[in-house]
Amino acid sequence: MTPQDYVQQKAAASGSSFYYAFLFLPKPRRAAITAFYAFCREVDDVVDDTVDAGVAGTKLAWWQSEVSQSFAGQPSHPVMKALMPLAADYRIEQRHLQAVIEGCQMDLAQTRYLDYPGLQRYCHLVAGIVGEVAANIFGQTQAQTTLYAHKLGQALQLTNIIRDVGEDALRGRIYLPVNELQQFDVKAHEILKQTYSDRFTALMKFQAQRAQGLYDEALALLPAADRRAQKPGLMMASIYRALLTEIERDNFQVLHQRVSLTPLRKLWLAWKVQALGRI
Repeated sequence: MTPQDYVQQKAAASGSSFYYAFLFLPKPRRAAITAFYAFCREVDDVVDDTVDAGVAGTKLAWWQSEVSQSFAGQPSHPVMKALMPLAADYRIEQRHLQAVIEGCQMDLAQTRYLDYPGLQRYCHLVAGIVGEVAANIFGQTQAQTTLYAHKLGQALQLTNIIRDVGEDALRGRIYLPVNELQQFDVKAHEILKQTYSDRFTALMKFQAQRAQGLYDEALALLPAADRRAQKPGLMMASIYRALLTEIERDNFQVLHQRVSLTPLRKLWLAWKVQALGRI
């Protein structure tokens, strides 16, 4: 299996909404974003799939070393072999990849966040930086597009957090800020026991409003000159906003299940952005 085949399989197997946005890209850009996304999946899977935190930490340390060696011209992992020939063309830097790893390391060391600013730091590393790299790959000419990409990444990550509250709790992580749990009088044990209440619904409405506001802010930041090139990001915004709306309509039934959109609906939403150029 070639490195290119490996990253293609890694991206497709994830079932992620991101994959639908990649389909409409020209081949070189699609190759770059697929390799980068495969990297993100590799390091994220270390945290999600490794039960022993010590083993996971060792694996992430290996990835830190692999990234350093790859940028020194000696990649060994198929993902890095696929990514490195494209890195310079699309301004993918070592600091970007190391930041993503740092975000994954936070998942090993921290399972709760006292307040939203603390959560924002995590979102910056695992989603904002990813958005920045993706915007470079898609093609940007304006500096402000980086601000848009960071804001959109944060909105996507908050949507993930809302969708995965129950699933994350089973892994011992509650990303909802502690002071906001207290504000709405929602106890951690209620989340762990999948207990719904009006208080929980009110807390989740608060989270959803914040995420919806970030989508609005992100879209307002995207310069007109880069709107065409950034269509894949707009596809992601369309798919994830539709998911968030579904969760809201379902009254935030996220503790016992993972709400999702069908592949056909994701493809339809992506195609609409491709055809119309807007959400």
